[in-house]
Amino acid sequence: MKRTEVGDEMKHMMIGIALMFILVGCQAEKIEPNTEARPVKDFEFTSEKGKTIAKDDLKGDWWVAYFMYTHCTTVCPQTTAHLVNMQETLQEDDIHPRIVSFSVDPDYDNEKRLKAYAKEYDADTAHWDFLTGYDFKTIKQFSIESFKAMLSEGAADQRAHSYYFYLINPDGEMVKKYDGLSVDEVDVLTEDLKKVM
Repeated sequence: MKRTEVGDEMKHMMIGIALMFILVGCQAEKIEPNTEARPVKDFEFTSEKGKTIAKDDLKGDWWVAYFMYTHCTTVCPQTTAHLVNMQETLQEDDIHPRIVSFSVDPDYDNEKRLKAYAKEYDADTAHWDFLTGYDFKTIKQFSIESFKAMLSEGAADQRAHSYYFYLINPDGEMVKKYDGLSVDEVDVLTEDLKKVM
């Protein structure tokens, strides 16, 4: 092979590699973080289907976490409805992020009640798990250590808990949070999921 042919072949190879990096860069659009990335603590809880769900089961996936309880009369009806709307919007583009709801009243929220709650809101439980199977102290510690989110038992059997949605990357790190009561913030979460999935 002549030296010029070898040179041309090397040029083509280098151009091909450069194009590959450009394409990969375009496919993996970046999201704008608004909080310090932090690892979610290991967990192994029970879903509304009676299935054990662990952090390791979500490895390799982008997923959304939030806190709720079925007899909440303040923020939960709104945050859950927002996530259902987001789920339906993303389904139109064949995007199915995992959503994980952590009950903050596990003594009351058994599998049966969580299943009824999911049905009431028409959540697609093929991609959404409602978790229980722990005590209040455990979920309080998990909320604080994983998300820096305070959790306390309030008056009239209500709970003071985070109303944020948390985006978790495939390595199990919380990388961004969104105000679950804000339609605009939920729209940002929707667009971020389109970028990363």
